Amino acid sequence: MASSLEVLKVALERIAVDPRYHDVLSLLKTARNGAVYGTKVRFPHALVMIFLFRSGTFRQKVSLVLRATRKHATNLARFATIYKLTMLGLKHYGPTPGKEGPYDSFIGGLLGGYIVFGRRSKRTGRVSSVSQQIVIYIFARVCLALARLAVKPGHGLPVVSSEPLHSRLTHHAWPAFASLSWGLVMLLFRNHPEDLQASLRSSMTYIYRDCDEWDSLRTLLWHNK
Repeated sequence: MASSLEVLKVALERIAVDPRYHDVLSLLKTARNGAVYGTKVRFPHALVMIFLFRSGTFRQKVSLVLRATRKHATNLARFATIYKLTMLGLKHYGPTPGKEGPYDSFIGGLLGGYIVFGRRSKRTGRVSSVSQQIVIYIFARVCLALARLAVKPGHGLPVVSSEPLHSRLTHHAWPAFASLSWGLVMLLFRNHPEDLQASLRSSMTYIYRDCDEWDSLRTLLWHNK
């Protein structure tokens, strides 16, 4: 029995390092890494947010945490697999077989983004909150990267990427962006809270609205309500 397992292990090791199977195995590794990363990122976030800001029994909260974690991990695994599969397909069957094209990554991201994060639920007709949070996170990072690229010497826009305007913009851009973002989100929370993302609205309600309500020393210092 032990010798059979050893033979199987050697055979699997040989397949794992065989260049002929690299592309196929990279799909497996991509899906695995997407699922693991999604679990690591989502579980602690969902645990804190749900137990702090959601009402319900302990069992209901645990169920929500596990559901959100599973959804996030599944989404990232599916996206990673679709992206990688598209990249491999374009590499082998695209205009220049055997070579990655300049826009292959954009096409892969476009397709994966639509299939995994862009479609509405058939049951509810709505986009899931987990998908919304992931896309909003990505969008914010894209905006920051494009803003940096716009003033990057040798790559950005002709005027703003040249000195002395480049240094001035780089120095003052973040304070302006941070203050404008917080000013707008507080204005929206005050006048149109229903249009903010649900978890953001819950946390802001806890911090900025519930602070005005208490009926005893207990609800002032120990319990929120």
